[in-house]
Amino acid sequence: MGFRRHSRRAALCGLLAALAMVLLSLGSVIPLATFAAPLLAMVCLLPVLMEYGAGTALLLYAGTALPALLLCADKELALFYAFLGWYPALRPRLSPLPRPLRAAVKAGLFALDLTAMYALARYVLRLEAAELSGYAAPMAAVLLALGVGVCLIFDRALEVLTARYRQRRPHGRS
Repeated sequence: MGFRRHSRRAALCGLLAALAMVLLSLGSVIPLATFAAPLLAMVCLLPVLMEYGAGTALLLYAGTALPALLLCADKELALFYAFLGWYPALRPRLSPLPRPLRAAVKAGLFALDLTAMYALARYVLRLEAAELSGYAAPMAAVLLALGVGVCLIFDRALEVLTARYRQRRPHGRS
């Protein structure tokens, strides 16, 4: 019985890792998908998170983030996934917080991650194609605020997808 459960877990994780890598690779090919592809790849973590918990979901994230950094042609896309891909596994830990505090913590996490990502891209990796590299500080702040807004909308989408998954499969883990 245990062997069957481990086989099912390995098969699901392998399948979703492959799907995430395909989505990330397609994001490198389609110019407008630089931010959409990593968000879709993060959705691949939800079934694993619901069925097997945060630890397995984080292993799946690590198993896709490292190859993405090495293989994806669009390094900004790979960095975006590497810096934010862990978020779906963290979401359940933030649930006990009161709603306003939870929203502020999420916005702060997104702002911190996006700032760190672009600082790394610009100053360490010298990627001049990074979105915020050519803008003045006020415009960079506006773009950062828009990025945080998109991440908060994505968080709401994750909430809806998680609820739908629970409706379809009520015996899954939370």
